[in-house]
Amino acid sequence: MEDPYADYDEIDESAEVPPALGFVAEDDRGSLPFTLIHGEALVAAATWSLGESGVTPVDFTTSWEGMVAAEEPLVLHDSLCPMTPPAFIAHCVSTALAREAVVVGVRPVTDTVKNLAIEDGVPVLGATIDRTSLVSVASPIVLPPAVVAALDDWPTGDFAEIAGSLARRFPVVSVEAPPVGRRVASEDDVRLLEALSASAVS
Repeated sequence: MEDPYADYDEIDESAEVPPALGFVAEDDRGSLPFTLIHGEALVAAATWSLGESGVTPVDFTTSWEGMVAAEEPLVLHDSLCPMTPPAFIAHCVSTALAREAVVVGVRPVTDTVKNLAIEDGVPVLGATIDRTSLVSVASPIVLPPAVVAALDDWPTGDFAEIAGSLARRFPVVSVEAPPVGRRVASEDDVRLLEALSASAVS
């Protein structure tokens, strides 16, 4: 993926959003999507953000043929990124159309990352990896109509795997998501995100 080229601060929240279809992924994520944040389940918060962005929600009862025939961008939004701002989702839709590429919301990697080697059967920490070239996949993933038409079925599963699979076939642009757009992996992460996003819901 390319380095992030757009920051959240640059987004025009008054821009008109092109028509798009989208769904919130919750499968294969255990019970975490139903953990509460600001009194709502993560999946409900993510669904609200998707709808507020101007994207028309759909689900797997919609045939893939119908998705292709609609000739609209498809937004995949992760329930584990529940506080992603609607304006950021809308910006990703516009970017996918303007760049004619898959757009993936990402976050910078801030943790120290090291190589791990096995010496004589014992794990040994190696050199520290330069984080400037690393990103973590967040949400959304936006497929322009041409990419939707080239696929045979709904993209499902882990977003990092989906992004990697798409990058092997199509141009991909990564866009840096705002801090509140981060992915949660535990209830502790949810509490941290709740504190970080408190001002946005007060």
